[in-house]
Amino acid sequence: MESMVQEEGPSSVTSSPLQFFSLMSLSPGLNSPWIREMKSEERGLYLIQLLISCATHVASGSLENANIGLEQISQLASPDGDTMQRIAAYFTEALADRILKAWPGLHKALNSTKITSVSEGVLVRRMFFELCPFLKIAFVIMNQAIIEAMEGEKMVHIIDLNAAEPAQWIALLQALSVRPEGPPHLRITGVHEQKEVLEQMAFRLTDEAEKLDIPFQFNQVVSKLENLDFESLRVKTGEAVAVNSVLQLHSLLASEDEHLRRKLSPTMKNLNSAQLHRVLQMNQSTLGELLEKDLTNGYSPGPDSASSSPLLFSNTAKMESFLTSLWGLSPKIMVVAEQESSHNGPTLMERLLEALYFYAALFDCLESTVSRTSIDRIKVEKMLFGEEIKNIIACEGIERKERHEKLEKWIQRLDFSGFGRVSLSYYGLLQARRLLLSYGCEGYRIKEENGCVVICWQDRALFSISAWRCRRYD
Repeated sequence: MESMVQEEGPSSVTSSPLQFFSLMSLSPGLNSPWIREMKSEERGLYLIQLLISCATHVASGSLENANIGLEQISQLASPDGDTMQRIAAYFTEALADRILKAWPGLHKALNSTKITSVSEGVLVRRMFFELCPFLKIAFVIMNQAIIEAMEGEKMVHIIDLNAAEPAQWIALLQALSVRPEGPPHLRITGVHEQKEVLEQMAFRLTDEAEKLDIPFQFNQVVSKLENLDFESLRVKTGEAVAVNSVLQLHSLLASEDEHLRRKLSPTMKNLNSAQLHRVLQMNQSTLGELLEKDLTNGYSPGPDSASSSPLLFSNTAKMESFLTSLWGLSPKIMVVAEQESSHNGPTLMERLLEALYFYAALFDCLESTVSRTSIDRIKVEKMLFGEEIKNIIACEGIERKERHEKLEKWIQRLDFSGFGRVSLSYYGLLQARRLLLSYGCEGYRIKEENGCVVICWQDRALFSISAWRCRRYD
């Protein structure tokens, strides 16, 4: 039983030097006056420590202690509270789900009536698109890269690896309609696992193309990304091909997870105590500072950590085959957007700490711009962020799809697969910055890094955008 949730290595959390909330003080009841009178920042610190302590018990298989920790966190966490209370609620649910997976029958029984709707997932991503400018910015930059690459081309074929949001292509159609040399014949091939989503996309885009008098075709490919048959993309001779991937490629890293695990040395399988101490020593005045300024005061992976190790750069067979097939299409441009975080580490503790930083920033930007009682905000936090957190924390092997990695890893991986980087243009960045100004919210940032772009909340990079071409075009 314990072996199903246990990870190798001793716990290092119990030796934390944090004095105000030492782990020795976690045993008293949470109804103590000093806990009830905590300020938001103090409660946030306490919840972080409780989460780390609880995760350590889960990782080591100490289920009785994990159960106590979950009960303590649940009394302080809340999905409609402040930023840290909301985050703690979803991380607690994820840790509990990881424990329950050790009893497959119990886990299946408790989830037997759960309705999982792909359409609902599309709707909640659209809510995220409306509430935060991240995807809007990505679409502006990616479209500009496509427009510049396709200058002078008369037949353009775009392959969208997750055709669920028509806004990107409506904007592209409008831009192409005023192209000096006239619009090209445009064909978009949309890949999605649900036919209804593709049909809605086809209707919206065909209608827009007719209004703009642009020759247009939409090719529907009903498929999960990992099962994509590249013959179904129907690339024709004479077409200039563009590939568009928005937050999709990381899911292909789930294949051959165990093969990578066996490559790891024992020292890489465990976060060292100094890394955890740095997390627990943070005492900034606000939760934003607490969780965002990690490079100065918080967790920073050491040179031997899995997230920074060159040993972990390896294309799985699925990823390598997929990228090779994309390369075989001879794309003139491929634009890729990915989450800018290291959520593909081999240990629970590493992923938990990285996810805390990443999702704290996402929750914080919603806290700064959207009412706590907003139904759309609650749905995005529960159905999008919450489900991603659960997948990162509770799942292993092929089931763990949310394997976000940083730009440096994608640069290595795509370079290895025969793609050459294309610098994103100044004009694309200018458009994106104008969009941010019109959004009217401070806190969002756009940074250029080696010809690529990262989109940030405050100083925390959250999403990366890069452009590539098949090297035969260099």
